[in-house]
Amino acid sequence: MRQLRDPEIARIGRRLFAEGLTGGNFGNFSVREGKGFWIKRTGAYMDEPGTAVFVPFSGSPPPEASRESVVHRAIYLRTNRRAVLHVHPPYAVAASMVRDLVEPKDVEGGMICPRIAVIEGRAGSEELAERVADALAAAAVVLVRGHGTFSCGSTLEEAYLVTSAVEHSCRILHILGELRPMEKRTAPGT
Repeated sequence: MRQLRDPEIARIGRRLFAEGLTGGNFGNFSVREGKGFWIKRTGAYMDEPGTAVFVPFSGSPPPEASRESVVHRAIYLRTNRRAVLHVHPPYAVAASMVRDLVEPKDVEGGMICPRIAVIEGRAGSEELAERVADALAAAAVVLVRGHGTFSCGSTLEEAYLVTSAVEHSCRILHILGELRPMEKRTAPGT
Protein backbone atom coordinates (compact mmCIF):
# COMPACT_ATOMS: atom_id res chain seq x y z
CA MET A 1 0.00 0.00 0.00
CA ARG A 2 1.38 3.41 -0.85
CA GLN A 3 2.04 6.02 1.81
CA LEU A 4 0.70 9.55 1.65
CA ARG A 5 3.16 12.37 2.23
CA ASP A 6 1.25 15.13 0.54
CA PRO A 7 2.87 18.60 0.57
CA GLU A 8 -0.65 20.09 0.53
CA ILE A 9 -1.39 18.45 3.89
CA ALA A 10 1.77 19.90 5.41
CA ARG A 11 1.01 23.35 3.93
CA ILE A 12 -2.49 23.38 5.40
CA GLY A 13 -1.13 22.17 8.75
CA ARG A 14 1.44 24.98 8.83
CA ARG A 15 -1.23 27.59 7.98
CA LEU A 16 -3.54 26.32 10.73
CA PHE A 17 -0.72 26.50 13.25
CA ALA A 18 0.65 29.87 12.07
CA GLU A 19 -2.79 31.48 12.10
CA GLY A 20 -3.56 30.28 15.61
CA LEU A 21 -6.40 28.04 14.46
CA THR A 22 -4.93 25.17 16.45
CA GLY A 23 -1.92 24.40 18.58
CA GLY A 24 0.70 21.64 18.62
CA ASN A 25 -0.88 18.33 17.77
CA PHE A 26 -4.46 19.44 18.54
CA GLY A 27 -6.58 18.24 15.66
CA ASN A 28 -6.45 16.07 12.59
CA PHE A 29 -7.25 15.99 8.90
CA SER A 30 -8.12 13.34 6.41
CA VAL A 31 -8.54 12.82 2.68
CA ARG A 32 -10.80 10.19 1.11
CA GLU A 33 -9.22 7.70 -1.27
CA GLY A 34 -10.75 4.52 -2.70
CA LYS A 35 -12.18 2.28 0.02
CA GLY A 36 -10.98 4.39 2.91
CA PHE A 37 -9.15 7.57 3.83
CA TRP A 38 -5.76 8.89 4.85
CA ILE A 39 -5.65 10.55 8.30
CA LYS A 40 -3.03 12.24 10.44
CA ARG A 41 -1.11 9.92 12.71
CA THR A 42 -2.04 10.18 16.41
CA GLY A 43 0.27 12.58 18.24
CA ALA A 44 1.72 14.06 15.03
CA TYR A 45 2.00 17.82 14.93
CA MET A 46 -0.33 19.75 12.67
CA ASP A 47 2.50 21.80 11.14
CA GLU A 48 4.73 18.73 10.59
CA PRO A 49 2.27 15.86 10.18
CA GLY A 50 4.65 13.33 8.64
CA THR A 51 3.19 10.26 6.95
CA ALA A 52 -0.58 9.83 7.12
CA VAL A 53 -2.23 6.51 8.05
CA PHE A 54 -4.69 4.71 5.76
CA VAL A 55 -7.98 3.75 7.45
CA PRO A 56 -10.34 1.42 5.54
CA PHE A 57 -14.08 2.05 5.64
CA SER A 58 -14.61 -1.26 7.44
CA GLY A 59 -12.80 -2.97 10.28
CA SER A 60 -10.81 -1.49 13.12
CA PRO A 61 -8.70 1.60 12.43
CA PRO A 62 -4.93 1.08 12.72
CA PRO A 63 -3.72 1.94 16.26
CA GLU A 64 -1.49 4.73 14.95
CA ALA A 65 -4.46 6.55 13.34
CA SER A 66 -5.92 9.58 15.10
CA ARG A 67 -8.51 8.66 17.71
CA GLU A 68 -10.98 10.81 15.79
CA SER A 69 -10.76 8.41 12.83
CA VAL A 70 -14.15 7.01 13.91
CA VAL A 71 -15.66 10.47 13.33
CA HIS A 72 -13.95 10.90 9.95
CA ARG A 73 -15.15 7.44 8.87
CA ALA A 74 -18.76 8.25 9.77
CA ILE A 75 -18.58 11.49 7.76
CA TYR A 76 -17.24 9.70 4.67
CA LEU A 77 -19.78 6.90 4.93
CA ARG A 78 -22.73 9.35 5.16
CA THR A 79 -21.61 12.07 2.76
CA ASN A 80 -19.73 12.50 -0.49
CA ARG A 81 -17.14 14.76 1.19
CA ARG A 82 -13.54 14.32 0.00
CA ALA A 83 -11.68 16.00 2.89
CA VAL A 84 -12.29 16.56 6.62
CA LEU A 85 -10.49 18.91 8.99
CA HIS A 86 -10.84 18.94 12.78
CA VAL A 87 -9.09 21.65 14.82
CA HIS A 88 -9.51 23.63 18.03
CA PRO A 89 -9.78 27.33 17.07
CA PRO A 90 -9.86 29.23 20.40
CA TYR A 91 -12.66 31.72 19.67
CA ALA A 92 -14.81 29.00 18.11
CA VAL A 93 -14.21 26.72 21.10
CA ALA A 94 -15.17 29.59 23.43
CA ALA A 95 -18.33 30.24 21.40
CA SER A 96 -19.26 26.56 21.62
CA MET A 97 -19.15 26.76 25.40
CA VAL A 98 -21.74 29.53 25.65
CA ARG A 99 -23.92 28.98 22.57
CA ASP A 100 -26.04 26.21 21.10
CA LEU A 101 -25.96 27.88 17.70
CA VAL A 102 -23.48 30.40 16.29
CA GLU A 103 -24.79 32.86 13.73
CA PRO A 104 -22.03 35.01 12.22
CA LYS A 105 -22.68 38.73 11.85
CA ASP A 106 -19.86 39.43 9.39
CA VAL A 107 -20.48 39.23 5.65
CA GLU A 108 -17.99 36.45 4.90
CA GLY A 109 -19.17 34.27 7.77
CA GLY A 110 -22.78 34.87 6.78
CA MET A 111 -22.05 33.67 3.25
CA ILE A 112 -19.80 30.70 4.10
CA CYS A 113 -21.37 29.40 7.31
CA PRO A 114 -24.55 31.33 8.20
CA ARG A 115 -25.64 28.95 10.98
CA ILE A 116 -23.14 26.81 12.86
CA ALA A 117 -24.69 24.09 15.00
CA VAL A 118 -23.09 23.26 18.34
CA ILE A 119 -23.30 19.61 19.31
CA GLU A 120 -22.03 17.53 22.20
CA GLY A 121 -20.19 14.26 22.48
CA ARG A 122 -17.06 12.69 23.90
CA ALA A 123 -13.99 12.98 21.64
CA GLY A 124 -13.46 9.90 19.51
CA SER A 125 -16.77 8.29 20.47
CA GLU A 126 -19.33 6.59 18.23
CA GLU A 127 -21.94 9.00 19.62
CA LEU A 128 -19.90 11.99 18.49
CA ALA A 129 -19.26 10.33 15.12
CA GLU A 130 -23.00 9.95 14.51
CA ARG A 131 -23.79 13.53 15.54
CA VAL A 132 -21.00 15.10 13.52
CA ALA A 133 -21.80 13.02 10.41
CA ASP A 134 -25.49 13.99 10.67
CA ALA A 135 -24.60 17.68 10.95
CA LEU A 136 -22.10 17.57 8.07
CA ALA A 137 -24.61 15.89 5.78
CA ALA A 138 -26.36 19.28 5.70
CA ALA A 139 -23.57 21.81 6.37
CA ALA A 140 -19.86 22.34 5.76
CA VAL A 141 -18.99 22.81 9.43
CA VAL A 142 -20.13 21.91 12.93
CA LEU A 143 -18.84 22.94 16.36
CA VAL A 144 -18.40 20.38 19.13
CA ARG A 145 -18.90 21.91 22.56
CA GLY A 146 -15.49 22.61 24.09
CA HIS A 147 -13.72 20.56 21.43
CA GLY A 148 -13.55 22.56 18.19
CA THR A 149 -14.68 22.42 14.59
CA PHE A 150 -15.17 19.63 12.09
CA SER A 151 -15.27 21.09 8.59
CA CYS A 152 -15.32 19.38 5.24
CA GLY A 153 -15.08 20.04 1.55
CA SER A 154 -13.95 18.68 -1.76
CA THR A 155 -10.33 19.49 -0.74
CA LEU A 156 -8.45 20.22 2.47
CA GLU A 157 -8.04 23.79 1.22
CA GLU A 158 -11.82 24.16 1.09
CA ALA A 159 -12.23 22.70 4.60
CA TYR A 160 -9.48 25.04 5.83
CA LEU A 161 -11.25 28.10 4.38
CA VAL A 162 -14.48 27.14 6.16
CA THR A 163 -12.59 26.70 9.45
CA SER A 164 -10.88 30.06 8.98
CA ALA A 165 -14.25 31.75 8.33
CA VAL A 166 -15.75 30.23 11.49
CA GLU A 167 -12.87 31.45 13.66
CA HIS A 168 -12.98 34.92 12.07
CA SER A 169 -16.73 35.13 12.71
CA CYS A 170 -16.32 34.04 16.32
CA ARG A 171 -13.62 36.69 16.83
CA ILE A 172 -16.02 39.32 15.48
CA LEU A 173 -18.73 38.11 17.87
CA HIS A 174 -16.22 38.32 20.73
CA ILE A 175 -15.22 41.89 19.78
CA LEU A 176 -18.91 42.80 19.73
CA GLY A 177 -19.27 41.33 23.23
CA GLU A 178 -21.74 38.70 22.05
CA LEU A 179 -19.95 35.62 23.35
CA ARG A 180 -20.92 36.12 26.95
CA PRO A 181 -22.87 33.23 28.46
CA MET A 182 -26.54 33.47 27.56
CA GLU A 183 -28.72 34.37 30.54
CA LYS A 184 -31.09 31.68 31.66
CA ARG A 185 -34.63 32.67 30.78
CA THR A 186 -37.33 32.28 33.32
CA ALA A 187 -41.07 32.33 32.91
CA PRO A 188 -42.72 35.75 33.43
CA GLY A 189 -43.55 36.41 37.08
CA THR A 190 -40.97 34.01 38.53
